[in-house]
Amino acid sequence: MYQRILIANRGEIALRIIRACRELGIETVAIFSEADRGSAYLDLADEAYCVGPAKAADSYLRIANVISAAEVGNVQAIHPGYGFLAENAHFNEVCRSCNIDFIGPMPEAMAQLGDKNAARDLAKRAKVPVVPGSDGLIESPEQALKFAHEVGFPVLIKAVAGGGGRGMRVASNDLALKSALQQAQAEAQAAFGNGAVYLEKYVEQPRHVEVQVIADHHGNAVHLWERDCSVQRRHQKLIEESPSTSITPETRAEMCEAARRLILEANYTNAATVEFIVDKDGKYYFIEVNARIQVEHPVTEMVTGIDLIKQQILVASGEKLPFTQDDVVQKGHAIECRINAEDPKRNFQPSPGRIERLIAPGGFGVRFDSHAHSGYVVPPYYDSMIGKLIVHQPTRREAIATMLRALSEMRVDGIKTVIPLHVEILSHSAFAEGRIDTTFVERTFMAT
Repeated sequence: MYQRILIANRGEIALRIIRACRELGIETVAIFSEADRGSAYLDLADEAYCVGPAKAADSYLRIANVISAAEVGNVQAIHPGYGFLAENAHFNEVCRSCNIDFIGPMPEAMAQLGDKNAARDLAKRAKVPVVPGSDGLIESPEQALKFAHEVGFPVLIKAVAGGGGRGMRVASNDLALKSALQQAQAEAQAAFGNGAVYLEKYVEQPRHVEVQVIADHHGNAVHLWERDCSVQRRHQKLIEESPSTSITPETRAEMCEAARRLILEANYTNAATVEFIVDKDGKYYFIEVNARIQVEHPVTEMVTGIDLIKQQILVASGEKLPFTQDDVVQKGHAIECRINAEDPKRNFQPSPGRIERLIAPGGFGVRFDSHAHSGYVVPPYYDSMIGKLIVHQPTRREAIATMLRALSEMRVDGIKTVIPLHVEILSHSAFAEGRIDTTFVERTFMAT
């Protein structure tokens, strides 16, 4: 078991990892930028080092600075959390070359799954259904048009190194495809340093369902069932829940086993999320693998009773998974609302600034994961999420009622948040009845 771990992240996920390490008896080393200096959660770490100025490119993304902090802190492992360097195969390699374990997959598996085109090929080998797509990368408008005319419009342009909706465009005709192709390539190059794209047949009004998987170094891989992430805006998730209301028990079992099979095919270790879309006929198709812990991992924790952060650490240290597939049972229903410092009435404009008062809800089945507190200043440099509100109840109806009650209790004064939009969504009859898809929010709440 490790004695000291460095957390190569900030905010909510850094605090989450610190807490898990404390319970495992592991000391922690935190890092921070100048913008995060003095953050209260840093006091819970055993040591904390500044890694640079406010901008992420000069601090949290500066590999040399992170490694220096790890070496000064005398750690045996680094947990990357999510975002920043979490899916950077080069950083993964650097950690291991410095004799520091990376709490995640091996670099080869991360690189293979991080390339969406290579991941599609891997899925095909594992006999996992994939959306009809181009054979290799699209390098010219003529090549794109040829594919679109073969499979039919609309088509989806996707960056091979993409994430969070960047480098992604939908086109419904020839003219739109030419324009969208240029936009997607330029956006992907700017965001990821890689402008390569490929095309897929666009599945209209799909559900977004993902499967949590974890694998150890002893050949064991277990899925922890699925999460439905269909409530999103511009490919950014707002609400996640488990179980999904959009699939049958037979499809659930088949999809989850397909995810486990894919992870085994990739020789993958540690936590991963295998993402699928589900069409109107209930058919599911693989879209990508996130080779890290996800923001919405508490949803899975609530319905399975398994602490995923602890399991990540134990698996990375060489321990076997302490449970088998038969041991993992979905119990009850969990819902997570991302609490973002954004103003929905102003096109989700970020709302940084001082939180004058924060009152977190409580009660049976309510969990609030956040580093924020009264007096905390939300910096303008990073993701706008300040916390995650999670509820767990025996049924979906009860979970919705508890979430609405918890949202009504919550107070975040001094900045704007998406709480009012969450209340609208959860109060809508279509959400209550499970009649949602990835376009639900924009069609229902963003139309005016």
